Amino acid sequence: MINLIGILLIGFIVWWFWLYRPKLTTKVADALEIIVKDGIYQPAYIEAKINKPITLKFIRYDASPCAEVVNFNSLNVNKQLPLQKPVEITLTLKEAGEYEFTCQMGMYRGKIMAS
Repeated sequence: MINLIGILLIGFIVWWFWLYRPKLTTKVADALEIIVKDGIYQPAYIEAKINKPITLKFIRYDASPCAEVVNFNSLNVNKQLPLQKPVEITLTLKEAGEYEFTCQMGMYRGKIMAS
């Protein structure tokens, strides 16, 4: 019985951190507020246009140390996210594609789809 509970718990953790994908995407015209809370970015999936600057305003409500930084590894951008203070990141995506953003440990995940 304990083994079964352990396996179910491991399965839930794998699903939550690596397999779960919200179905909704949010289109951004020029600015968007992203809430960092309860282990997720909200919204986590964003549609943007290439060669048009967008400003993402991150507001962190999660006191977890994992949420202290947001990384856009493919864009060489990372920012500290102080608790309950907005941090703006302005990006201009030059090529169509997907640009992932994560916390420093890769557990909080989001993606910008540029077209």
